[in-house]
Amino acid sequence: MTTNSLRGRVAVAGIGASEYFRHGGSDESEFAMVLRAILAAAEDAGVEVADIDGFVAYSNDGSNPVRLATALGIRELRLGGMQFGGGGGGSAGHVAIGAAAIAAGLADCVIAYRGCRQGEVGRFGRGVGYGGSGGGPEVSGYDLGGAAMGPYGAFAAPHKYALRATRMMAEHGVGQSTMRAVAMAAYQHARTNPAAVMRHRGLTAEQYDESRWIAEPYHLYDCCQESDAAAAVLLVSAERARSLRRTPVYVLAAGQSGGYRSGAGAENNPDYATAGYRDLTQRLYRDAGVGVADIDSFQIYDNFTAGVVMGLVEMGVCSYAEAGEFLTVANLTAPGGVAPLNTSGGNFAEAYILGMGHHLEAVRQLRGTAPNQVPGAVISAAMGGPMTSLTSGVLYGTEAAL
Repeated sequence: MTTNSLRGRVAVAGIGASEYFRHGGSDESEFAMVLRAILAAAEDAGVEVADIDGFVAYSNDGSNPVRLATALGIRELRLGGMQFGGGGGGSAGHVAIGAAAIAAGLADCVIAYRGCRQGEVGRFGRGVGYGGSGGGPEVSGYDLGGAAMGPYGAFAAPHKYALRATRMMAEHGVGQSTMRAVAMAAYQHARTNPAAVMRHRGLTAEQYDESRWIAEPYHLYDCCQESDAAAAVLLVSAERARSLRRTPVYVLAAGQSGGYRSGAGAENNPDYATAGYRDLTQRLYRDAGVGVADIDSFQIYDNFTAGVVMGLVEMGVCSYAEAGEFLTVANLTAPGGVAPLNTSGGNFAEAYILGMGHHLEAVRQLRGTAPNQVPGAVISAAMGGPMTSLTSGVLYGTEAAL
């Protein structure tokens, strides 16, 4: 544990969300859904909305902090921040920024949030934003290398990340069944989550195997859904959190990581089949004073199944050699699994809010209110990325973890 660690200094006092819809299902704007999530988080914490003094988002969220502050009647906006990094890579980095601001005295009550209304801004899976030539155009925040990849049909994120999945399978011998288990665990968790978009849809091995290819080796169910939704967490100092409505959930460690040339265009980064978690998780464990065996639930950004497999390996859950036997549906599902994964259904089956829902589920697990509760959960990990040029993560814990 380092002397400048965030461990136990900042806490989540409230969580909130809009209703979750499939893409195009919401009749509210993205901005309205974000406001709804913020109001719910403040109500959950028992905090006056006007006392919020900071907003932090990521992945070019369209709800500007100044506009949010104006709409909500905030007395003074002291922090308006954005975590850069593309897609879900920053989906835990914004919590790190908010927590650091509170620890440094730059703000007292910070909302970390994300909204996503693909019926309004366009569906990411259709390659929104691709420019087709030069300058590294982005698709949903992912630099696809522009002219270097477009002529070969790489117009959307599944095309790019299928290449990394293929490399992982070739280098480490990971089979399709391991990726299938990640998808099946998410859908199994969603069936008992009343908020999940896919709560009425299970997933069998046969359904997975027979589903259409999106970009080999990705079947349909290897890819996350597209949603209209918003979610938020409310951060305050640990001292203040203890006087509020909810039992605090503490930030044990938080941070970001970008490896050597991880952002090199046209797929030229030297460490290709990686989640980008190796350095990050070692730093998080050190700062929090814990190890992988102490983590009770793993909320890992699930854009594609291969990245989740890479992430679990790089977090130390198992080795690549063990992945086929260890990463099974039984081991990845709560309450009895040894590595409960995305226990609300995650991006795959709860809702795709670019990973914001993973933080709410991490908090629910530690409050003991999750729909698929891990008995006696004390520490939860919420990880952004994987496979992005900049990744991020937060370890959350109860009082017992301090």
